[in-house]
Amino acid sequence: MKETQSTLIRGFVILEKIVKADKPLSSVYLAEELDLPKQTVHRIAQQLEEEGLLQREPDGKRFTAGNRLRALARDTLKNSAINVHRLSILKELSEQVGETCNLTILDGNEILYLERVETNWPYRIHLPVGKHYPLHCTASGKLFLADMKASTRKRLFKSIPLTRETSQTMTDVSELEKHLEKIAVDGVGVDTGEFLDDMVAIAVPVIDNDNRVAFTVAVHAPSARKSLEELRQFLPLLRRAAQRLAVAEFGITDDLLQVN
Repeated sequence: MKETQSTLIRGFVILEKIVKADKPLSSVYLAEELDLPKQTVHRIAQQLEEEGLLQREPDGKRFTAGNRLRALARDTLKNSAINVHRLSILKELSEQVGETCNLTILDGNEILYLERVETNWPYRIHLPVGKHYPLHCTASGKLFLADMKASTRKRLFKSIPLTRETSQTMTDVSELEKHLEKIAVDGVGVDTGEFLDDMVAIAVPVIDNDNRVAFTVAVHAPSARKSLEELRQFLPLLRRAAQRLAVAEFGITDDLLQVN
C-alpha cells in the first residue's frame, strides 16, 4: 500500500480486506498482507472497532465486520434509489412465472429477503422483505451454504442449531452436506416443504466478480398449486434474471455468463 494514502483510505482497505475474507483476521495478518506497520493497522482497527465498524472475536486477536458495518451494507443494498433495476427485473420474472419472486442476501448466519414481487393469486405465502430466515432449510440459504468453503461451513454448523421447522427439515449434518454437494453441482437450491409445510421453492445464484454467490433469485409457491418439478421448468427464466442482475450489479458482461 502506498505510504501517501490517507488514514481514511487505509481504513477502507482494511474493512474491504476483512469483509472479503471467509474468516476473522488479525491485525498482524492484515499488516503483512497490506504491507503496513503493525502499529498503524492496530491503531486503525481499534478506531474502527470503537465506531462499531469492526468487532473482535472472543479471543480478542482477530477482527470481523461489526454491527454498524453490516447495517451500512444492508442499507446500501436496500436503497431503492440506487437499485431500482432489481425491482424491474423481479417484476418481469414474476409476471413470466406467475408466482412470487424474491432476491436474498447472506446476512450473518441467516438469509435476508432484500426484494420481493408478490403474485396476484389470492392464495399466496407472505414472507416479508427485511426479515431473516434460516440457511439450512430454505432454497436460497442452501445456495449460500453450498458456496462456502467446507471449513467455514463446518464452523457455522457448530455455532447454529439446525432447527426442525417441519417434518421435512434436514437436521443431520451429514445428510445436509450430501444435499449441498448436489446443489453445488446443479447450481440450484431447492426447498420441498422444509421451511414451511405446503411450500416449494427453487433458487439460483447471482455471481459476483469473485465468482461467489452474492445474491439469490428465488421463486416459491404453495405445493397445492405448483410442484417442485413445475417450478424447475422456470429455471431458464430465473437464470436469465440472475444474469441480468449480475450485469447490473457488478458490470459482468453477458458473454462471460452462461444460461442453461
